[in-house]
Amino acid sequence: MVERYSREQMAKKWSVQAKYDTWLEVELAAVKAWNKLGFITDADCEKICKNAKFDVMRIDEIEKTTKHDVIAFLTSVSESLGEESRFVHYGMTSSDCIDTAAALQIKGSLELIIEDVQNLLSAVKSRAMEHKNTLMVGRSHGIHGEPITFGLVLAIWYDEIKRALKLITDAKEVASYGKLSGAMGNLAHAPMEFEELTCELLRLRPAPASNQVIQRDRYAHVISAIAILAATCEKIAIAIRHYQRTEVYEAEEYFSPGQKGSSAMPHKRNPVLSENITGLCRMLRSYVTPALENVALWHERDISHSSVERFILPDAFVTADFMLARLANLIQNLVVYPENMMKNLNLTGGLVFSGRVLLELPKRGISREDAYKIVQRNAMKVWADLQEGKKAIDEGGHSLFLQNLLADEELRRSLSEDEIKACFDYGYYTKNVDRIFGRVFGNDENF
Repeated sequence: MVERYSREQMAKKWSVQAKYDTWLEVELAAVKAWNKLGFITDADCEKICKNAKFDVMRIDEIEKTTKHDVIAFLTSVSESLGEESRFVHYGMTSSDCIDTAAALQIKGSLELIIEDVQNLLSAVKSRAMEHKNTLMVGRSHGIHGEPITFGLVLAIWYDEIKRALKLITDAKEVASYGKLSGAMGNLAHAPMEFEELTCELLRLRPAPASNQVIQRDRYAHVISAIAILAATCEKIAIAIRHYQRTEVYEAEEYFSPGQKGSSAMPHKRNPVLSENITGLCRMLRSYVTPALENVALWHERDISHSSVERFILPDAFVTADFMLARLANLIQNLVVYPENMMKNLNLTGGLVFSGRVLLELPKRGISREDAYKIVQRNAMKVWADLQEGKKAIDEGGHSLFLQNLLADEELRRSLSEDEIKACFDYGYYTKNVDRIFGRVFGNDENF
């Protein structure tokens, strides 16, 4: 974990203290399960639950000799107890404790991630409603295409994040399984009821079948869901970085009083948050490969996965939590410039309406091929005119493209002046915005 990119609420869940706290929680639940099954007396159960504790420094000291962290932990716990300590970890193997505890940590962490995603959705929805009808140019290949609204851009982000939330929620379900099936998963040393009771006490489900470990496809599922969420978040961050480019300047990150953009160039206001989010999302996606490779362990288990998980599980959750909070804040405070959006929309002298004109000609009996030739030759003239320094829009509000079309005799045989001008109506491109919003937000409260 990198402290700079950590929030306390998530970092605490993956601290050394939290790890051992969770291990102890599992061990105590196991003791309670044995008690319910009549194997441990009420008195011994009470003593263990009341007195069992550990000391992190003592665990570290013991591990120098044992070279085994679970044994060191159990030794430290036993030192806080009397003869009743013999019932701690009874019938269990190390992974019974580790993997069941990990399920608790992952489940709790995903609950925080779900809350983060919900906050992000709320921020995106609020800005989508604000800019539902804010006109801007849509781009493909980085080139101006047709008019859209900024609200539609935000609605698409919202829709994609909702799908990611569904994956995260499903991942929480997949990960919320414990196992206390013993060294080979055969439940030879403890009845099945022991595993079921322990998991019930921990608000987990028992794995239907396991070997010495919980199958790592569950962990891969979790990390993959986080990675897909991160891919969407980077998509948003990249869009904002583009909008903030000087040549575009349709939106920018909030620049707070006293903030500095460059040590050498005092004028700079850089999209540092979006760039940071981009980098963090790259890191989150990088954890997918090791998570998938952890699925294939030798036979009933080896420990090649263990060192990997000490990295990827804390880092994935801590980084995702930080990134999501940062992105939600960025969206909430994003400064949007509708005037510049409209300016850019008019930048190509009306070429954004070429598709509309193209579709009108077949209605007049013109073949699509001929229609395309008519519209394209007039569009190409606009590109040339712009290179020569002609104004995209004249004093009368007529675009270069409109002027060229009105002067095209072949076109005028099919479309009147009013019919051509009607093709330059922004309302044509925004007429279904409300219905699209109904699809995206219709099932949400306060739409």
